[in-house]
Amino acid sequence: MEIKHFKIEEWMNEYEDNAVYNLAETCVDSVTLGELIALGGQTPDHFFKNLSDMKLTYGHITGSPAFKGEVAKLYKTVKSDNVLVMNGAIGANFLLLYSLIKPGDEVICVQPTYQQLYSVPESFGATVKLLTLKKENGFFPDLEELAALVSSKTKLIIINNPNNPTGAVMEEPMLQQIVAIAKSVDAYLLCDEVYRGLLQDSSMNVPSIVDIYEKGISTGSMSKALSLAGLRLGWIAASEEIIEECEKHRDYTTISCGMIDDILAVHALKNYDKIMERNLKIVRDNLEILDKWIQNEPNINYVKPQGGTTAILSYNYDVSSVDFCLGLYEESGTFLAPGSCFDMEGTVRIGYACDTNVLRQGLQKVSEYLRGKFL
Repeated sequence: MEIKHFKIEEWMNEYEDNAVYNLAETCVDSVTLGELIALGGQTPDHFFKNLSDMKLTYGHITGSPAFKGEVAKLYKTVKSDNVLVMNGAIGANFLLLYSLIKPGDEVICVQPTYQQLYSVPESFGATVKLLTLKKENGFFPDLEELAALVSSKTKLIIINNPNNPTGAVMEEPMLQQIVAIAKSVDAYLLCDEVYRGLLQDSSMNVPSIVDIYEKGISTGSMSKALSLAGLRLGWIAASEEIIEECEKHRDYTTISCGMIDDILAVHALKNYDKIMERNLKIVRDNLEILDKWIQNEPNINYVKPQGGTTAILSYNYDVSSVDFCLGLYEESGTFLAPGSCFDMEGTVRIGYACDTNVLRQGLQKVSEYLRGKFL
């Protein structure tokens, strides 16, 4: 099996640890362990005292009933038996693709998106067709183009909502049209929903794909929207038939996830509304800061995100996106992701859901870099 280099992850691995102003991070500003425990009105001493006699065995193989039950509550039609726990959404996506895709299958995937979603099925021998999301269309998929791409061989259609890196959000009418296209060829429909719930407008109607299509598959995690990437827990939500197929393949890749991670995740999900209240304030306040900054930068423009934590910034400078980002990083420690990681040269990706002071200071450093380098 040959697989392409994972461009965005290799970029993050190389430079993230030494960044001073990390504007490439895609999680909402992470919470501390103490902050997480306090959400339930407990102290760390009390919380961990209750865990001290726990034997650190493998635990529940496919995730604890409590965890799967709390995840199921995030959907309208999903029950605990429809949830399978993995090591983050990256593990959930891989397992799903490993379980469903065989050599010769046809897969259609939006691009830009998280590279795993199209490079992994390609490495399994699938024919992957990319549906390019264009700036002039607000980074929404062209549904006529999607209808033209599907065929009797199409096994799986893959979307990402809210989208990483653009922040575009598909509401129910568009999602229902995509479902209709998937139904027309009896294809599965995977939606990576790790940013689910992070909407700039609370009136938007954005159902999970698993709630509106019997062959819909949702993957999610504790990382992005819930600020708990360190727990390394994600999940697949799908029909029991799909879950059973994934469990068969899971036995070759994963025994169980961490028991303490599971307990902390249950605690977080029981306080889901409190975490989301915090995180929605961060993404909304910070996007307002970013938007005002862009208005004052004549050579930077973007399609304003509707959700998620990231945006694609286009720039009007004669420099590659890698050189742009490296120059900025070397000058001030300010860290962005080059658009070339998403095959979008002439752009950079910014993660704006970091600590608000980090965002303000980082944007100031970008402005200073632009003035000194290009003017």
